[in-house]
Amino acid sequence: MTAVDTTCEEIVNELRSLGSESIKRIFLRHGAPEPIFGVKIEYLQKIRRRIGVDYKLALELYDTGISDAMYLAGLIADDAKMSKKDLQKWANGASWHMVSEYTVPWVASGSKHGRALALKWIDSKKERLAEAGWATLSAIAATTPDEDLNIPEYKKLLERVVKTIHDRPNYVKYVMNNFVIAVGSYIAELTTTAEKAAKAIGKVHVDMGDTSCNVPNAYDYIQKVKGTSRIGVKRKTAKC
Repeated sequence: MTAVDTTCEEIVNELRSLGSESIKRIFLRHGAPEPIFGVKIEYLQKIRRRIGVDYKLALELYDTGISDAMYLAGLIADDAKMSKKDLQKWANGASWHMVSEYTVPWVASGSKHGRALALKWIDSKKERLAEAGWATLSAIAATTPDEDLNIPEYKKLLERVVKTIHDRPNYVKYVMNNFVIAVGSYIAELTTTAEKAAKAIGKVHVDMGDTSCNVPNAYDYIQKVKGTSRIGVKRKTAKC
């Protein structure tokens, strides 16, 4: 089956067959809404490798509203073809934090519209949009050469995080904390600034629901990256 002859309906049927009730229950505990099949990420990655990049199919899969299909849509999306309208629609339609923190930012960060949209989204009072904004800025930091980044802008964003993180909605706090980690890990010039920000922020309290997940300590995380000598080492893509 190739991208040429693969239809959205065929992929949805395949995802349905790959679904697992145990995986579905885990996702539901993490906040996923129905409809969801509970497909393991490793299976989605196999489909991604088979399909490659398909702009039209990605849009169709996202529009199904099925969480597994929406995640896959982000993996196969043609980021360069995504318009502002496409990206805004995806951000508005993010049904839970896994989509707003991963799927949307992956694609937005790979498009030419990512930075502008992210700066708008972080000002939103809607939790999902704000999450997508901060996560997109993190993804851009992780994948863009420092010489192509607006370093003073990122420094100001760190200052903003320090001042506002504890007053932000639940998962927005989580993503803002990850932003500090991303800046400290991927932008060498701002590592020290990010470490100071992390110390000023301290412990970040996020209600993770009925899960065993914890909020990483930003300062400690950056130290671990330092220990592996990977400060400033960029990723080829934010998608995983």
